Amino acid sequence: MSARSTLLNFRKASPGTIEGLQKINEGSKASGLPVALLELIKIRTSQINGCAYCLAVHIAEARRLGMNETALHLLPTWRDSSFFDARERAALAWAEAVTLVHEEPVDDAVYDQASTHFSETELADLTGAIVSINGFNRIAVAYRFAHPVS
Repeated sequence: MSARSTLLNFRKASPGTIEGLQKINEGSKASGLPVALLELIKIRTSQINGCAYCLAVHIAEARRLGMNETALHLLPTWRDSSFFDARERAALAWAEAVTLVHEEPVDDAVYDQASTHFSETELADLTGAIVSINGFNRIAVAYRFAHPVS
């Protein structure tokens, strides 16, 4: 499958789109939420969306941050793994529910769990990070961005 575009070409064609998504992402990073937690939800969301480009980028970043390699491998099965604490589980459940909102509304139990582990501001910032990565995923998948090779 050949690329329809590159991130650079897409950025040139629609700089406002990329800048807008980056602005949301920067807001989430500036929120004080742990960067490793944000990378975790970006990886899980990219797995759900089948975005090889974003997976390559965010797995490389997670490794750079020193995240546990076994946890990265077990991320698709996080519910059955002991590598993730309660706060990470709440974030992952929230990320999945927000990403899959087209299939069913976000369940009250998922919201309640997330609200237990995150303040109102943190949950809004976490949601922003999920919205941003979903946007990047959809662009990268639609335009078939080639993932970086390390």
